[in-house]
Amino acid sequence: MNQPARRQPDRTRQTLLECAFEEMHRSGFRAASLDAILESSGVTKGALYHHFGSKTALGYAVVEEVVRPWVEASWRPVLEAGDCIAAAVAVCQELTRQRTVRAIEYGCPFNNLINEMSPVDEGFRKRLQQILDDWREGIVAALRKGQAQGVVRADVVAEDAAAFIISAVEGCVGMAKSKRSREFLESGMRGLIAYLETLRSRSSR
Repeated sequence: MNQPARRQPDRTRQTLLECAFEEMHRSGFRAASLDAILESSGVTKGALYHHFGSKTALGYAVVEEVVRPWVEASWRPVLEAGDCIAAAVAVCQELTRQRTVRAIEYGCPFNNLINEMSPVDEGFRKRLQQILDDWREGIVAALRKGQAQGVVRADVVAEDAAAFIISAVEGCVGMAKSKRSREFLESGMRGLIAYLETLRSRSSR
């Protein structure tokens, strides 16, 4: 049976979220232009304020409904894999392949918002921190599962490794943005992949 067509208000809201995400990625939240969002979405100002009472409310919704699913989708293969090390290596390789010139220039939207908004807006900080906490907890769970399966070394401290993996990923992307250098990104990711391989147990090598 076919799914019912999405109602027009739902489509309008989703379009606004997607266009706001693109504008925020390009310009940052504070410099993001509502006029640019309206122009790219083809939505009226009245419709925007019907769905979101303020620019800040729109920003919060982008974090929860666009940024969070994007982060989760990127790392879900690691959380679901039988071999979390191989899956994490594949994710790092795919993240590198996905980075277009534009993506390198603008950086990671998640990390950009952390750096820009966490110091100045508690609502942003709490939402972004929760995504970060959930991401770390997911990697911790994957590593512990790997330890139970004999894939990951028993002496690996999962919390420390997860914090390092996230920091390395975001650091590579952030520095590549600063340098506008794909070579830097690729080099950093190779280093992270080499680290991931050190987490393997002898029996899984």
